[in-house]
Amino acid sequence: MSRIGKAPITIPSGVNVTVKGNVVTVKGPKGELTQEIAPSITVEVKDGQVELKRATESKQDKSYHGLYRSLINNMVIGVSQGYKKELELVGVGYRATSQGQLLELALGYSHPIQMMLPPEIKVNAVTDRKSNPLITLESIDKQLLGQVCAKIRSLRKVEPYKGKGVRFKGEEVRRKAGKSAKV
Repeated sequence: MSRIGKAPITIPSGVNVTVKGNVVTVKGPKGELTQEIAPSITVEVKDGQVELKRATESKQDKSYHGLYRSLINNMVIGVSQGYKKELELVGVGYRATSQGQLLELALGYSHPIQMMLPPEIKVNAVTDRKSNPLITLESIDKQLLGQVCAKIRSLRKVEPYKGKGVRFKGEEVRRKAGKSAKV
């Protein structure tokens, strides 16, 4: 049996989980999320816990068992606590500004990059004089948040020689030695 799949999900107070057919809906103080589940997986809500069971022992069903347990757990955490990611812009002249859902980035290209973010994501960009610009993204949907962070990071990947680029706050970058000068 899947070690992840067989673990029950405890529902915190203020969160409501409903199952209709093969669609799971999770409502909480921060919002509402839905997830469609494969027909071979059954979801039961009882005694403040969510349990998932699979119909067969096929490899596909075993994979789905752990996957859907993790997705439902992420939904429960999202609607009760939410998710937050911080991106740091490392480089001379790199700037970030946000106005509503519009994020404008200056990443060393000849033009500023403008990104329209989904309405489910709250963005805050802070540019201090003494530190690197910081972009804070918050959402209840972990998948969407990770996808938006990956898109922003892909605009200027961290390079290994000077360490310039967009990275998560606190992320370690493996640095390479450059050319050694002749003496």
